[in-house]
Amino acid sequence: MTDTPSKSGLEGVIAAAKQAPGRGLPPVHLWNPTHCGDIDIVIKKDGLWFHEGTPIGREALVRLFSTVLRKDPDGFHLVTPVEKMRITVEDAPFIAVRVDKVGDTLKFLTNVGDEVEAGPENEIRVEMDPATGEPRPYLHVRRGLEALIARPVFYELVELAQERETPDGPRLGVSSNGAWFPVGPAGAHVL
Repeated sequence: MTDTPSKSGLEGVIAAAKQAPGRGLPPVHLWNPTHCGDIDIVIKKDGLWFHEGTPIGREALVRLFSTVLRKDPDGFHLVTPVEKMRITVEDAPFIAVRVDKVGDTLKFLTNVGDEVEAGPENEIRVEMDPATGEPRPYLHVRRGLEALIARPVFYELVELAQERETPDGPRLGVSSNGAWFPVGPAGAHVL
């Protein structure tokens, strides 16, 4: 059993996240602390984390915070066994910065070091911006948390895509771990 951190605020988050180094992610989905308010942390659309308007430059600290991030119906929170503090996320909390095709599996790497295999439990979805028509592709990472797929990585997916007939007509899509994900209309990769 772990000791409950005695620190509060940002120090408490750091202490809670450090409790299980090398043992995987903390079980934030099992913790039900009282909401303690908001903390001035913002995850920008480009995946950069800011605290009180200043970029958090230490990658290890961002990784640490990412392990205690949870998405609840009322927003994104950093969670410890004794505290729950809401933060601001402008789009998705993570960015998928790399993809590798290994056999029939697409393996992604996020900007915070998560390795994710696309499949039935970690779906790829693409939203289209109604104003510009530009795609916004996402990958489910864990428990409702998603990564925006970086543009160069999305281009790699489009190159891997194959056309398939769907109820909505022909679509381009990629397969991974037995699941198929549409990534765009047929012919989108032909210039």
